[in-house]
Amino acid sequence: MTYCVALRLKEGLVFVSDTRTNAGVDHISSFRKLFSFGVENERFMAVQTAGNLATTQAVIAHLKHQIAAKIEPNLYSVATMFEAAELVGQCLRKVIKNIADSPEQESLYGCSIILGGQISGQETELYNIYSQGNFIKATVDTPYFQIGEIKYGKPIMDRALNFYTSLDEALRCSLISFDSTIRSNVSVGMPLDVLVYPVDSLKVPQGKRVFDDDPYFQNISKQWSDTLKKGLQILPEPTADYFN
Repeated sequence: MTYCVALRLKEGLVFVSDTRTNAGVDHISSFRKLFSFGVENERFMAVQTAGNLATTQAVIAHLKHQIAAKIEPNLYSVATMFEAAELVGQCLRKVIKNIADSPEQESLYGCSIILGGQISGQETELYNIYSQGNFIKATVDTPYFQIGEIKYGKPIMDRALNFYTSLDEALRCSLISFDSTIRSNVSVGMPLDVLVYPVDSLKVPQGKRVFDDDPYFQNISKQWSDTLKKGLQILPEPTADYFN
């Protein structure tokens, strides 16, 4: 399993993905699930994947091949982010149909993909793309998407985030949502891949891989745990009727 989160905010885009694909007593594997594409000063795009690993790797391979072979359209030639989302959705449907022996088996190879980015002269956009190839777009009211094991980190995101949250605060919130998820679900694990894209920069960010021993991640993880404990202690005591 996996956990990925992507945010479209007034100041830019934030992407965070874990790298765990299998979890068990004797089998844990790690694969990258956050991929960046772009042409400096012209466009930037990021793709996050969750679900069947064979499907997601094939989709990424096809997208890279289209660019390298200059097959039209590709992520470097589409005119809008909407067209990019359509392209990724079509690629995803094609991969699943090629793998599955029958329509009934298609669900076995399903996955989810998040695509976000910016093309010069246009606004940043963020899309959640489903196995069927259709997609939805992030809005001011719904500024972020999660795929994979979303339930542990979602309450934190819902309480703390909105479209006008700064990139700094949004990144902190996203990392805390991963800390909470990792603590509660063995199928999500370190290291994490992080990309932060400031709006209109049109640069392809180098990104950062966050390991278990990362000092900043360890620091905010500890502070978050301490804050929760202190917050619980200062809450009003339950009234007597709760114990009747």
